[in-house]
Amino acid sequence: MDRISGFGPEDLGSIPSRLVEVKMDSKSKKYLAALSVLIGTCVGAGILGIPYVTSKSGFYVTIFYLVFLGGIVLLINLYIGETVLRTKQPHQLSGYARKYVGKWAGRLIDFALVFGIYAAIVAYLKGVGDSLSFILTGSLIYGVPFGILFGVFMSFLLWKGTSALKKYEKYGVIAILAIISGIFFFFILKISYSNLNYFSLGNFMIPFGVVLFALESAQAIPEISLVLRKDKISIKKVIISGSIISFFLYLIFTFIVIGITGINAPEIATFALGPVFVIFGIFTMFSAHFSLGNALEENFQLDDRFRKLKSWILVSAVPILIYVLLSFFQFFSFTKILSIGGVVSGGIISILSLFVIKGAKEKGELKPEYSVPLNWFVIIFISLVFIIGVLWELLIGIVKL
Repeated sequence: MDRISGFGPEDLGSIPSRLVEVKMDSKSKKYLAALSVLIGTCVGAGILGIPYVTSKSGFYVTIFYLVFLGGIVLLINLYIGETVLRTKQPHQLSGYARKYVGKWAGRLIDFALVFGIYAAIVAYLKGVGDSLSFILTGSLIYGVPFGILFGVFMSFLLWKGTSALKKYEKYGVIAILAIISGIFFFFILKISYSNLNYFSLGNFMIPFGVVLFALESAQAIPEISLVLRKDKISIKKVIISGSIISFFLYLIFTFIVIGITGINAPEIATFALGPVFVIFGIFTMFSAHFSLGNALEENFQLDDRFRKLKSWILVSAVPILIYVLLSFFQFFSFTKILSIGGVVSGGIISILSLFVIKGAKEKGELKPEYSVPLNWFVIIFISLVFIIGVLWELLIGIVKL
């Protein structure tokens, strides 16, 4: 056989290895894209609020919540991932709830999902608006106008949908990793370790809502399944590795900020580190805003059968209007928005997800690539944790914050 276009018989033996290399490269890209979706959803405005609530209760109290609630949220996310793998037709969270529990469960998760994402997006608008005002003017006077401009910019990106998510999300996550690493190495020698020893038993429950908000990432699991639609076996690995990475990002950032500021941590933590590092907050909120906004838009389209334009308006314009209205009330501070959103949305979604996976294990259509054990002790224990947290946050915690 003659050699044609630089390809000859001696190259035939390398074809399988080259195909494997191409497939592996594609698989790795999909894995990293899915990992970016989870981390980008998880690490948002919550990371900026954790140091403030930590300054009220104590560093080691926050470590307890990160480990305790982090373990529960990881388990919930694995259950949701298993539910996705047991179902033929793709849905968002409310769709799985309707399918395996009932219409009432779907409506309740719809409420929790919309409430939680709206709370998150409003917090992002406030956080980014204040951050831009702080960087550009040295004050927070122009926070609301900058927040509105940021909302309009995000609306443009959300219109482009999942393809834009894959394109831009990874850059936000890379920025998060790079800037937190920079913060660690730049400030590590400026830490006062005595600041880490503060403890207030009376404020022990204060971090619950904000930490739960920061960890909550259930909305990303259906998105991950879409990214990994040809590599379902990697869903479990993405959920576990993404959760571990997010945990350490929270821990390192809180350690640095509390080590520097102690009990004087600001509500938006990066303000304590200087204008350059305020950019970190903008990147984290950009990434999470994009991921959550896209998840909610797809929820409206897939499960509520709304047209794209109507879904886009609900995800883009409505949160901006809510943000403008809440800006007239000092009660709705940055951390209060996070805390209320965390306990209401996170509590409802987590509890109902336990019953959704129970139904999926009994009535699922497919054999999943992995399965996580479930029993009534787990259901009751996790439900009690969230019920206690929700009741405390709504009845007592809001006043203390």
